[in-house]
Amino acid sequence: MSWWSFVKAVVHGEHKLAPTSWIMGIVTVIYTVSPLDFIPDIFPIVGQLDDLGMWGVLLAILAREKGRWEVANAPETVHAE
Repeated sequence: MSWWSFVKAVVHGEHKLAPTSWIMGIVTVIYTVSPLDFIPDIFPIVGQLDDLGMWGVLLAILAREKGRWEVANAPETVHAE
């Protein structure tokens, strides 16, 4: 199943994201636009790495959520005995 289908399911309320996923998403956006960083952005390349790290963690969390959604929407298999 595609990421687009997953996003549509979340937007239409067909899949409920875990509260930690929402929190991490909000924290990531705020951290990215905030002037306060662990490594200031004035240092070329290195300054943006902490922002990229936050987006990487968020992507991993969303991939886990997508996996949960795919399992919940997988067609049921019939086991022959």
